[in-house]
Order: sequence, then structure tokens, then C-alpha cells
Amino acid sequence: MPTFANPVLAGSHPDPSICRVGEDFYLVTSSFAYYPGLPVFHSRDLVSWRPLGHVVHRPSQVSLTGLDVSDGLWAATIRHHEGTFYAVVTLARGRQGSTTFLCTAADPAGPWSDPVVLEAEGIDPSLFFDDDGRCWFTACRDAAHPEETGPGELWMRELDLETLALTGPTHILWHGAMRGAWVEAPHVYKRDGVYYLIAAEGGTEHHHAVTAARSDTVTGPYSTDPRSPLLTHRHRGAAEPIHHVGHVDLVDTPAGETWAVALGVRPFEGTHTLGREVFLVPVEWTPRGPVFAPDTGRVRLSERLPAGTRTATTVGAPDGPVTYEFSGSALGPEWNSLRGPVDDLVSPRSGEGGLTIRLSPEPLTSTGTPAFIARRQQHLRLRVRTRIRFTAATPTQEAGLTVFQNHNQHATLGLTVDASGTPHVMLTAREAGAATRLAAVAVADSEVVLAVDSDESGYTFSVKDSSWTTLGSIERPFFSTERAGGFVGVYIGLYGTGTGTAEADAGEAHVRWFEYTPVD
Repeated sequence: MPTFANPVLAGSHPDPSICRVGEDFYLVTSSFAYYPGLPVFHSRDLVSWRPLGHVVHRPSQVSLTGLDVSDGLWAATIRHHEGTFYAVVTLARGRQGSTTFLCTAADPAGPWSDPVVLEAEGIDPSLFFDDDGRCWFTACRDAAHPEETGPGELWMRELDLETLALTGPTHILWHGAMRGAWVEAPHVYKRDGVYYLIAAEGGTEHHHAVTAARSDTVTGPYSTDPRSPLLTHRHRGAAEPIHHVGHVDLVDTPAGETWAVALGVRPFEGTHTLGREVFLVPVEWTPRGPVFAPDTGRVRLSERLPAGTRTATTVGAPDGPVTYEFSGSALGPEWNSLRGPVDDLVSPRSGEGGLTIRLSPEPLTSTGTPAFIARRQQHLRLRVRTRIRFTAATPTQEAGLTVFQNHNQHATLGLTVDASGTPHVMLTAREAGAATRLAAVAVADSEVVLAVDSDESGYTFSVKDSSWTTLGSIERPFFSTERAGGFVGVYIGLYGTGTGTAEADAGEAHVRWFEYTPVD
């Protein structure tokens, strides 16, 4: 039987949501404080996903300035109704829902509208279009009486599609299957006249689980599916290759099958660095409701292809090397900055190829928008190389390569100068905001190749001047979510900073190419 490899979107792509229009599938994931925000993908087979664009692609749509990397845009839902795409999302501040808004588009590739703020509290918003054309908004929030019901509750209001405003009474739907556990990620589906409410409980770490309830009316009350949890790996041992499974969204295929997209992580020896990824899981409907992974009861690294699909290549995790020469007028959709656009700081070199990085006084440790672009790490075993030319004027200026977990937890391999003006490449690790200089080596030229190699043990940093020199290694768990906290995986990219000095205005680095190579 033909199979595909999970995950179908590797690297940090959490909280997937999916919809189908005809033979086309569209998917969106969380992006937190990365910009542009809320990446949108397209597929015809549920396995091969092509980036289309982003829901948040103009700084005027939403401000991410000042936010922690793991705050920002959380858990969007994408839906389609009568020619319009809808994306509803929560902006989080301080790990709590701050503002919920809705964007619309005629084309999922964009442009998407300016956001419409909804009168909604909590997180994880979703939309359900009923057979009568009415639209219902659901989300999760703190329960009104936690001592009686548990800490969280799922609630619903109608969305007026003319005014794009919530209207009518609030309906409390459900408090979850596991009292004492926060209930989140609600999605409503209708099957044979029955409304199914699918949610997540246990947090997004090891105890993550899919739970469910059902009702004869859309506004409830909903009764708990006694089979809950319907899908979880919380009971699996350390040897299980996929953990943290949950936060699902369901979609029907033209062939009549149902599949779920779910988040999960691939840890090694108890920690993970790639972030929460998108896994594809078969679903079977029974009179009792949905059955996830009916043959095995678990998410697998190798799964049968959806019916009607003969072959598939997972676009989200290319097997071969990718070399970026930055010869176009814009960066590709896989590249992100932090909290806003960096067009005035990082730009392709017109007619010459390569990239110009103009030094910024914003360091990587700030909650502003530094001169920084990066792409997700999608393979545990990886080799990254970049050729960069930079002449620092003072030791406060540097430019180079970064392995970035968050603004308080990252490493830099940067070209700079020492107090005497001699060019150096310096390896620095920052944990909880505190910097530790791990190594430095003098170089003869202002143009070098910087490199980082990743595997199960850690990240090894090297520089090539006339020959290769290894500066040092950092253990892999240093960059893990378990150690750094938050919700994101590792990004690897380029930066340039003047660390707050006026001299930064005159500094520029030139990147000739950037190579990302998975290693067998």
C-alpha cells in the first residue's frame, strides 16, 4: 500500500486548521511573533503542501511590537463559505488572549482584509457554517465557576456575516471531558444531523489529548463522548517517536474520506527542537462519532496515502539541499522576520544577487524588529552554510549566522572586530538573556563562510577563512522548548546588529548565499 511520511509540514507549524474548496485544501498554522503572520498553504492531496502567502502580510493589520516570541498570533481557524475565506485568530500578550479578530479574502493567497475586532474573550477561536447558512463562533475561556466545572469552558455566539460582528446570546457549550484540565481548540462539525464538538485538553505538552462531545442542536447542551480522549500519546513510552499529539481539525476529501490534521512533536531523549509540527491522521465516522487512526489508535511516521492519491512528496521538508542566492526582488515565503517587516534592513541586491543586511541598533534580545531573517529548522540532522562579507567598524558591530529559539535563548556566530580592530568571528550563547562568549577566532579576510551543523547531540559552529576552524558546540537541549520555554521551534538565519550604537547606521553586511542541507 502506498504511504507518505509524517509530518506533512515539518518544523514549527503549530495548531493547524484546514478547509476544502472543491478539490483544493487550504491550511493555516500559528506564527506567534514572527512576520509575516499566519502562513497559508495549499494542497491537492493533503500530503504535499505549497506555501501560498500569509493572512497577516501588512504591518497595518496588527502590531506585534513588544511581544515575546511565543506571544502574538495564536491558533487561527480557516474556513470557506460562498466564495469567501475567513480566518479568525487571537492576538496573545503575556500568554493570555488579548484581542480576537477576523480577516477575509476572496483568494487564500491574499490579499487578506484588515482585521475586524470581535467582541470575544479567550483563545483558539473557530467558525462553523451550518446548513442554514448561519455562522457560529466558538472559543475557549476561563470558566465562570471553576470550582464546579473545571478551569475552562467552550462558548459560542452567532457571527453576523453582513456586519462581521458577534450577535445574540452567549451559549456555554462544554467544560471538557477531564475535570481539572483546561479545555481548548474547539471545532464544531455536523454529521448525519448530529453536532460534534472536538476539543483538546491536557495542555499542549506531554498530556495533550483530543476529546469530544455531541449535541442535537448547535448551541448545545453538549454531552461528553465517553470514549474521550479519542486520540493521545500521553500513555506512550519514551520510545514513541511522536509526542504531544492534539489540536486537530477535520476535513472531508472528494473521495469521501475524513482526515485530521494534528500537531505533534518528535523528541529525542526527552527534548525537541523542531517545534510542533503538522501530522496527518485518518478518521473513520461511526454511530458513536469519529474514530481517529482506526487501525492503530496512534499517529504514525508512515501512514497510508489518502484515497485517490497515488504518489506524494512532502514539500514542507525537502530531502535535498536548498541554496538561496537571493536573486529575486523579494524573499521567499519560508523566510520570516520578527514582529514586522525588515524591507529597509534586509533586501536582495538588485542586479548582483545576494543579500544586503543593514545593521540595526535593535539586538536579537529586544522585543522590537531587529535586522534578522530566518527559516524554520525542519530536520534534526542538518548542515547550514552561508558566505558573508562584513567589515565591522567597532566591536559593537556584528553580522552573521544565528540559531534562534527565542529572543532570550539563541546563539550567534558573528563577524566583528576586537578592540585593536582585528577581524574576528565570535560564537556567543544567550540564555535567559545573559550572554556567554564561548569562542573567538581571528580571520584574515572580511569575507568568510559561516557554518552550523546540527544532529542528535547538538549544534557545532565553524568558520572557513583560508581553512575550516571549529569554534565550539552547544548541546541540543539548550535550544529545546523544554529548556527555553514557550511554544516555538528553532529558526536558523541571518542577522546584523550595532547593539544600540550610532555607528550601526553606516554598517552593511553582504550575504552571497545561504545553503540549507538535510543530512541523512
